[in-house]
Amino acid sequence: MAIDIRDLDILAEEVLRRLPRFIKIPVEASGRHVHLKREHVDLLFGKGYELTPKRDLSQPGQYLCEERLTLKTDKGILKNVAVLGPVRKDTQVELSLTDAMSLGVDAPVKESGDITGSASITIVSALGEVKIGEGVIVAMRHLHATPKDAVLLGVKDKDLISIRIHGLRPVIFEDVLVRVSEKYSTTVHIDYDEANACGYRPGTMASIVK
Repeated sequence: MAIDIRDLDILAEEVLRRLPRFIKIPVEASGRHVHLKREHVDLLFGKGYELTPKRDLSQPGQYLCEERLTLKTDKGILKNVAVLGPVRKDTQVELSLTDAMSLGVDAPVKESGDITGSASITIVSALGEVKIGEGVIVAMRHLHATPKDAVLLGVKDKDLISIRIHGLRPVIFEDVLVRVSEKYSTTVHIDYDEANACGYRPGTMASIVK
């Protein structure tokens, strides 16, 4: 029986359309942390101080530092807050909504790196403190993807998608920001509020719903 090439094209298109929902993506939960610019590293730890890598993170070139900081407002304090390296162009504090509420901070939900119009806070070390006028955000849940994986997943940079988290309490998260770069490793990032909601454990996977 002859096969119509058009039927094969239709079948291939349907396979590609359905493929993303079957691809499992690693999920990571990100706790409260601080990214520092050079000026603030100097003020908090001493002129010319270099942050001390403790362990590498999943995203290439990113690492957890040995250093810890305290976050302070008129309404509360959070101690032992992680510092992530390397040094960035702008200082940024990433909190969960629960953290923000405990500190009385009106932190907007934003893409990491976008601190315009975000909240203020005081960052404290053993040597001193720095008050930033803006920089406190609740990071949008997001998918880091390599360009190759983005093609397989049928997504592009800045897309907003829905994903199913296959945790102990499976849930679908909407408005997941896609970030595509050769510098990334393909991973879904959620914060601890979201991790608790879905029963996250190390090894949890996700798949794209739409």
